[in-house]
Amino acid sequence: MQTDIDPRSLIGRKAYDSQGVKVGTVDEVYLDDATGAPEWAALRTGLFSRDAFVPLEPARLDEKGLRIPFERELIRGAPDFGVGRHLSPRQELQLYRHYGLDVPVAGHAPAPPDRDFGRIAGAGD
Repeated sequence: MQTDIDPRSLIGRKAYDSQGVKVGTVDEVYLDDATGAPEWAALRTGLFSRDAFVPLEPARLDEKGLRIPFERELIRGAPDFGVGRHLSPRQELQLYRHYGLDVPVAGHAPAPPDRDFGRIAGAGD
């Protein structure tokens, strides 16, 4: 995703799949604890629906909203871990696998299994 975007500005933006169909609205943005970079977004997929986590890389932001280069069904089938909490390393690994993405190595040692990471943008600021 574009690195010059304030992740808090994503909250409330509409999100679109690879075909340009609206899949939801950005509910939360999760930052990588090691880098502080936006890594995941939780999308509210409907009025009485659940949140679907989507990767912010390779997503793109334009004037209309967040463009996620995956099909609607894949996005809607993503694991829902609830919003407002850290993503555990195990949960994040599930998300990478769900989307068929390589797990980034970013040059740092992997977190121990019980370490919380993926803090929410704006939390504790």
